Amino acid sequence: MASTRRVTVSTDRHGHTAGWADADAPPVPARSDPTAAAFFDVDNTMMQGASIYWFARGLAARNYFTTGDLARFAWQQARFRLLATEHAGDMSQAKEAALAFVEGWRVDDVERLAEEIFDELMAPRIWAGTRRLAQWHLDAGQQVWLVSAAPVEIGRVIATRLGLTGAIGTVAEVADGAYTGRLVGELMHGPAKAEAVTQLALVEGLDLARCTAYSDSCNDLPMLSAVGRGVAVNPDGALLREARRRGWEVRDFRTGRRAVKIAVPSTAAAGLLAGAVSAGLALHRRRRAD
Repeated sequence: MASTRRVTVSTDRHGHTAGWADADAPPVPARSDPTAAAFFDVDNTMMQGASIYWFARGLAARNYFTTGDLARFAWQQARFRLLATEHAGDMSQAKEAALAFVEGWRVDDVERLAEEIFDELMAPRIWAGTRRLAQWHLDAGQQVWLVSAAPVEIGRVIATRLGLTGAIGTVAEVADGAYTGRLVGELMHGPAKAEAVTQLALVEGLDLARCTAYSDSCNDLPMLSAVGRGVAVNPDGALLREARRRGWEVRDFRTGRRAVKIAVPSTAAAGLLAGAVSAGLALHRRRRAD
């Protein structure tokens, strides 16, 4: 590869779902296009909310976190989102905290827990409309990749469960089968996503001009701009304005008041923190009741 940035991907393709009939998707081409691919952001694009947040909720329900741990984790993630939005390019502080919570955990344990938590908390929150778009690309013979700032292990589980080609994500350092709490390379965020997609295209023989990228966030403008077709899905205000300016397609699977309630946590750090603290308090009340 031309760059030294490490990109960890999975290549599992299982459980494809055939026979989607969706008026929102174009007809499946008669011929497959192996040089084309689709790249989907995860949080609020493929899934309602943040995958790492739902993972933390699942851990809390299993008593891996105390109430204080969950609140501290939520603060770290909220701080990351705030830095990512307001100080793009200056991510050093966010990087230090991003994966510290898994220090010392075994990789196989995290992967097992991610599978359980996906089935319990994440699967019901997959946007049906986005899932149909992904299936259209699969039916057209194209690769479909998730591209997320979340740990690649979580992205890999989501991709496998949805029958997608694989996942690109943030890579955590591993020593003797356990996480060190440090990252390998950079957070998979902003320009890093575009670079990873470009690297993957070189490896897989893809023509980026024939590829499509989907995201809800203006932070993903580099990835959306790196391909031939950018699509805004459940977009934040900044991305919606940019999509209209560039003539990009917009898909919004939210409706009315529900859209407002879902959109706020994706752009405001306070929303994520409040949700996590509420979960922590609920866990605390449950423990007292027991």
